[in-house]
Amino acid sequence: MSLRLECVPNVSDGRRPEVIERLAQAVRRDPATRLLDVSSDRDHDRAVLTLAGEPAPLVRSLLALFEVAVAEIDMSRRRESEQPLGVHPCMGAVDVVPFVPLAETPMEVAVKAARDLGRAVAERFELPVYLYEEAARLPERRDLAAVRRGGFEGLAAKCASPGWEPDFGPRRPHPTAGAVAVGARGLLIALNAVLDSDDLEAAREIARSVRESSGGLPALKALGVRLASRGRVQVSMNLTDFRRTSPFAAVAAVRREAAARGLEVAECELVGLMPEGAVEAAVREALLLPAFGMRDVLERRLAEAEAGER
Repeated sequence: MSLRLECVPNVSDGRRPEVIERLAQAVRRDPATRLLDVSSDRDHDRAVLTLAGEPAPLVRSLLALFEVAVAEIDMSRRRESEQPLGVHPCMGAVDVVPFVPLAETPMEVAVKAARDLGRAVAERFELPVYLYEEAARLPERRDLAAVRRGGFEGLAAKCASPGWEPDFGPRRPHPTAGAVAVGARGLLIALNAVLDSDDLEAAREIARSVRESSGGLPALKALGVRLASRGRVQVSMNLTDFRRTSPFAAVAAVRREAAARGLEVAECELVGLMPEGAVEAAVREALLLPAFGMRDVLERRLAEAEAGER
């Protein structure tokens, strides 16, 4: 059985296309790794790459990505510059690296890949590495938000605090690349709802209303952030289990909360890729088609018929 994984490294630079292209080129060098998507955003100052492959080539490709990111991204210089910082929480040049099992691949394979990468990154780049979610060795480190709390600025104190020693690497941040969280988890959908407003408090209120931790929808995380380049605000969402809350349900909840405040959702943005099952769930809810599946799509059925004729 092929042990396929998805990996979605998040890099703390969304404003320099030439750097993002060098990161993508580093990943493409290994023919056994497939680069499926690159998304970047100026306001979040973040690039998200979607990779797929077997564990060993993925780890090789990610080490090549780290090589570029550590050389190109100076977190301390960005903090000192006059350019406004990205709105997304971050603690490192390569901020988060989650491994996701695909198809029949067991979660244990993703956990091993995360720990193999974490160990290699610490040794090669002298970066502190924290393991999170399924790869975590301590229960308090399962939650990514807890691992990343304090950001780049709070890393020195965090690394030195009892109970927060890195899983791999030195007990001090890398001077320019900070630290990295490496984990294993299930499929996640990153979906942002842009409001027709620049009212940041309204976006934050809506985020509080819809996210699970505040009593909202299950398996939904949300933040309200400002998009300075567009003069608007956004409800930035992570759907950690689309079977419990579909993309349609998440957007519908944001639209209801926005309407209650006299606002509208102007558009939504998908960061990275969405699994087929989530598309099916969204169509079933939006069109009231409880039996809908991707085989009901004309092109999909035609492709199956043509494949059967070969």
